[in-house]
Amino acid sequence: MQKTHSGTSSAPSSAKELLIEAKALSHAFDYTLFENIDIAIRPGESIAILGISGSGKSTLLHILSTLLKPDSGHVLYNGADMYTLPDKKLLEIRRRDIGIIFQSHYLFKGFSAQENLEISSRISDKKIDSELIKKLKIEDTMHKNVSLLSGGQQQRVSIARVLVKKPKLIFADEPTGNLDRETAYEVIDVMLDYITETKGGLFIVTHDEKIAARCTTVYRLKEKRLIPVIL
Repeated sequence: MQKTHSGTSSAPSSAKELLIEAKALSHAFDYTLFENIDIAIRPGESIAILGISGSGKSTLLHILSTLLKPDSGHVLYNGADMYTLPDKKLLEIRRRDIGIIFQSHYLFKGFSAQENLEISSRISDKKIDSELIKKLKIEDTMHKNVSLLSGGQQQRVSIARVLVKKPKLIFADEPTGNLDRETAYEVIDVMLDYITETKGGLFIVTHDEKIAARCTTVYRLKEKRLIPVIL
């Protein structure tokens, strides 16, 4: 059973309802990071991955989010192996259905926060949600150049930029690293509320067990495999 955002339990979805599924993933750089990893994300599910630096957490996120082809294994999305699709189709999935949040925010310098969100809005053909802006507490930053914002403000703008396009899947790599504890909780709750409302999925890599504990499912990437964790 999986715990929900409120801490209660819910029955797992059937295989037909999976948002994305990975089978027998293995990958190595100078050494093997992980082998024969199976993982799936269901509608409304949030998955947190814990692990020491260098364990392969971010690599796994990159593979699931279309950014890196695995050495072996399959990533299934809408019944198709993503890495057998034409590059144009893979780019379309990345633009339309997947949102990626990095610890380094990668905002467009020289633009205001509003303009950064408008770029995402135009690409995705989705309107900017004023309620989202309020939830992330960035109303007062919208017309400021992003280079003048604090690290925490920039990170919240980058999260808003991802959520503006209303992705089915959110992949977040240490998204709260630049935030204080209270703000980190608020930001995670915004993302959790989003996937609950949209029946989307969240996959988050973090070193913070308290952040991980807010997710429905937690794993630790250790000794080349995923180990379920109860926090």
